[in-house]
Amino acid sequence: MSVGRVGDLVRLGDDGDVSVEVLPGVGARLHRLRAFGVDLLRTPADPRVHLDDPWFWGSYPLAPWCNRLPMGPVEVAGRTIDLPSNFPDGTAIHGQVATAEWGHDGGGRFTIPAGGSGGWPWPYEVSQVLAPSRGRLELTLAVTNLADDPMPAGLGIHPWFLDPVEVAIAASHAFPSNTDPRSDPEPVRGELDRRALGPLALGVDATWTGLGDPPVVLRWPAAGLRATMSTSRSARYIVAAHLAGVDATAVEPETHAPAGIRRLLRGEPGGLELIEPGATLELRVELQFERDQT
Repeated sequence: MSVGRVGDLVRLGDDGDVSVEVLPGVGARLHRLRAFGVDLLRTPADPRVHLDDPWFWGSYPLAPWCNRLPMGPVEVAGRTIDLPSNFPDGTAIHGQVATAEWGHDGGGRFTIPAGGSGGWPWPYEVSQVLAPSRGRLELTLAVTNLADDPMPAGLGIHPWFLDPVEVAIAASHAFPSNTDPRSDPEPVRGELDRRALGPLALGVDATWTGLGDPPVVLRWPAAGLRATMSTSRSARYIVAAHLAGVDATAVEPETHAPAGIRRLLRGEPGGLELIEPGATLELRVELQFERDQT
């Protein structure tokens, strides 16, 4: 995975009640998200922290895969993936572009060519378009296969929403653990039944599927704010985590389940999608903010 530089900070939506600050040089990630003047992401005081500790701040794009893949060689679609580890648990986590330097194409559009090396043999391009407006943030993330043969692909976004935040996930099933590659979906129960608003239990790191509409509702009771998260049909999974030492909760719409390569190779549901040469996989996410009257 390439590492970018802090460089410029792009501000979008300063004339409305929802605004973002983007770091094109560090994965085109959201350094800050504000709604009605309230900061909603875990934002470091110094943007350089995103380079030193990239996985637990702001919101960043996940491509061409989400979650963890095992390091070392594996044959997929006639090519060999041989990814180095970029995480203390020895896995390759969250794709190749979350800390790389992206181009800013003007306005809210950011792009990066990647792949073809670094253990991922297919070249590809990722684009992200951010459109804050009155009470809303729309985000469109897309990956295009630039290779001459099919490429496995997955997309997601990884926002860390500042605590205290309540989360409701309209889902019928959950993978209990994102760190256990053998985890399979089970009917929701106990702390994994997220169909009512409430704080996510400390230590939970799981994935939900069988999603309703809208899949996610967020509420910041201290700030008097609520957000509804809507997604395109490609987002069949919601990952959520509340970890010790992180004063935020991650709520991540994604196109595939944990252990996505293993599931693809075994023909199981939830694997990465094989996209044809020149084809594009797209993920759209909308956050609608409102004052909370409860």
